[in-house]
Formats: sequence, C-alpha cells, structure tokens
Amino acid sequence: MDLGRIVVSKAGRDAGRRFLVIKVVDEQFVQISDGDLRRVEKPKRKKVKHLEQTGEIAGTIEEKLKSNARITNSEVRKALAMHKGNSENGE
Repeated sequence: MDLGRIVVSKAGRDAGRRFLVIKVVDEQFVQISDGDLRRVEKPKRKKVKHLEQTGEIAGTIEEKLKSNARITNSEVRKALAMHKGNSENGE
C-alpha cells in the first residue's frame, strides 16, 4: 500500500467511505484520513485487508508525505473530492 493512495473502507462503521493513506505502519496496518471525521491530526489505524484500493493516487499529497511535509485536512478533502469526481466521470 502506497502513501497518498485513495482507498475505500470495506469493514467497520466507516464502511464505504473514501480515505487517503497517510502512513504505512507495517505490512498489515496503515493510517488513513478523510480530512473530516478522521482528521490528519488523529488518523484511523486500519488493517490493509479491510481496505479496497481504488487504483488512484493523490499526486500532490503523495509528494508531501514522502518529503515529510505537513498536509492539512483541507488538502485531503480536496484531493478526495477531485478524485471522486474523476472516477464518476470516467465510468
């Protein structure tokens, strides 16, 4: 699982919600945020097997995460909204 990847939760009370991977803990766990309910300051720790990869990566967020730059909740929300619009237009 890559930094900046957009994923959809498959299990738990947040099932069906879109998130952004902001940290890879190990091969089983990642930390995810949606900039709204799960903010960047307090990301959700979730098992990789409970996430579905969308095949989309938020490029600007990925670059910032790899360079250890700070990202904001509004940047996460904008990236998710932008990619959600792209996936709906493409299908």
